[in-house]
Amino acid sequence: MGLFGFFNKNKKETLDKGLEKTKQSVFSKLTRAVAGKSKVDDEVLDHLEEILITSDVGVETTLKIIRRIEERVARDKYVSTSELNGILRDEIAALLSENHSDDNENWDLPKDHKPYVILVVGVNGVGKTTTIGKLAWQFKQAGKKVYLGAADTFRAAAVDQLCIWGERVGVPVVKQQMGADPASVSFDTLSSAKANDADVVLIDTAGRLHNKVGLMNELKKIKDVMKKVLPEAPDEVLLVLDGSTGQNAFEQAKQFAAVTQITSLAITKLDGTAKGGVVIGISDQLKVPVKYIGLGEGMDDLQLFNKRQFVDSLFND
Repeated sequence: MGLFGFFNKNKKETLDKGLEKTKQSVFSKLTRAVAGKSKVDDEVLDHLEEILITSDVGVETTLKIIRRIEERVARDKYVSTSELNGILRDEIAALLSENHSDDNENWDLPKDHKPYVILVVGVNGVGKTTTIGKLAWQFKQAGKKVYLGAADTFRAAAVDQLCIWGERVGVPVVKQQMGADPASVSFDTLSSAKANDADVVLIDTAGRLHNKVGLMNELKKIKDVMKKVLPEAPDEVLLVLDGSTGQNAFEQAKQFAAVTQITSLAITKLDGTAKGGVVIGISDQLKVPVKYIGLGEGMDDLQLFNKRQFVDSLFND
């Protein structure tokens, strides 16, 4: 079996529980919207548009979903309100597929080279370092040799937190003194990981957005220095977002996408919010796949994203 055995009963229960607040919010509003209606008409679609927007799917993505449902109603001539859940499920899954958010049951590292390097970005407070720690644990559980790089050198708390995770998981953390050059830390991390035949490297970066030019230059420098050790690095640039902040997460995503190429998304803290629709909107608007979702505090509550499971958990009654 590959990494992160995903499709089992416990994972499904965690997903259902983690999305419960979003599901309850969507379902209660949807039930009211179709009350007394037998078919999907303009009034139902207006209500549905409002429901999706207030679930933080986002205006542009919501309008795209509504257009697709309108086309389906026009084509089929008659669509009953009882079919609406199934149609929504199909259209949202289709949107996620277009953005390459795959039905992951497991995720294998590429076999053509190692270490596999993941550069992790995101503002402070979104769960970035915790996500790195949980990913490290998942890799370690799968028998992989993991290195962590503490390249957020502007906050002592960030380095300390990563070191705590390293001790907890049992993986080495490469760090330098406060205020050190993040690119230098990244260089040391990759050099050490390569020399010790590591399988995967996770690099933590500073979560600052107030100076976009500075952030862009810093990330570019980190990437350039990485390539001196491993020409293909980084293999992945993972943006971590706090799902509970709804559209604020989307704004952060747009700002990071403006300064560096994002290749995957991790959306955390979905278990405590009714704003789970943000997963759909962010992926659609950025055209970047969702790879991980955070559904709780436990080590294994960071799951590989599976679009069909996600959509089914939202719309199954």
